[in-house]
Amino acid sequence: MIRAEIAAHGPMRLDRFVALCNAHYYATRDPFGLAGDFVTAPEMTQAFGELLGAWCVAGWRSMGRPDPVLLAEAGPGRGTLMADALRLADRVAPDFAAAARVHLIETSPLLRAAQEMRLRGRVAAWHDGVGTLPEGPLLLIANEFLDALPVRQILGAGRERAVGLDGDRLVWTTIAAADAVEPGERSDAARDWVAAVAARLARTRGAALLIDYGHGGGAADTLQAVRGHAAADPLAAPGEADLTAQVDFAAVAAAARAAGAAVHGPVPQAVLLRALGLPERTAMLCRAARPDTARQLQAAARRLMDADAMGLLFKALAITAPGLPPPPGFAP
Repeated sequence: MIRAEIAAHGPMRLDRFVALCNAHYYATRDPFGLAGDFVTAPEMTQAFGELLGAWCVAGWRSMGRPDPVLLAEAGPGRGTLMADALRLADRVAPDFAAAARVHLIETSPLLRAAQEMRLRGRVAAWHDGVGTLPEGPLLLIANEFLDALPVRQILGAGRERAVGLDGDRLVWTTIAAADAVEPGERSDAARDWVAAVAARLARTRGAALLIDYGHGGGAADTLQAVRGHAAADPLAAPGEADLTAQVDFAAVAAAARAAGAAVHGPVPQAVLLRALGLPERTAMLCRAARPDTARQLQAAARRLMDADAMGLLFKALAITAPGLPPPPGFAP
């Protein structure tokens, strides 16, 4: 399909290429875990989802305990994070659990089926995007979601990166940039998505927690392909590898503010998880676990928090309705 489009219309802009590849990739497989292509934080330790569930409980209480409240997740994978968050809520905040209406933003039929199996009837509805979420107070989590949205790479001199054909082989090339923008990597899709979430929160109350790997702006090329837990050539097997790029947190924060919401952070993932109590929760889980499981839980906590692993590269950004207090992990 990509070759045919390029043959008919000329080189394909990078964001179009990434969008087509990732749409096929996520629609045709479960990419998570050791048997897949990569492992995300919720799959490493149940403590991650539990702590984000506690974050949502605190946000709900700061909003005045609305009933009902939408509890939404974008890119929920197998449903692991949401299942862990709900289990925590059932145990320590049953009033929140009773008020929560779970809505998942997921386009893959295969992953929707996995989420239904994991969450056992607790999902009120699935959505293709933010725009179809029902009105009302909202708590939203997006962990490693923005990095999979399409990016452009503006190279300067009015050119940008594209994908072309050399015979039957896909190759990198350049095309004229369609607009006058500064050189660098940018994700219009990520900024538009965050702006839509922020406008919604400003209008109907609520909070969103965005966690991803990223930077503070100015990057030129962070695009990567991962297949079988190893780096791959993004052009070698379109739709068979996970294509991601680091999130420009400065750009998405600016988009949220422009849409009328309050922005907190970004802070390193390690700062957020320490404030939420990951070391303490891990110690509690280890006391009740077999030695091999305890070692796995400790290794996961270190990977999530260590500066040379995910602790600094991954960052957290909170977006709230104006007037709400800073959420946990984002205190000034």
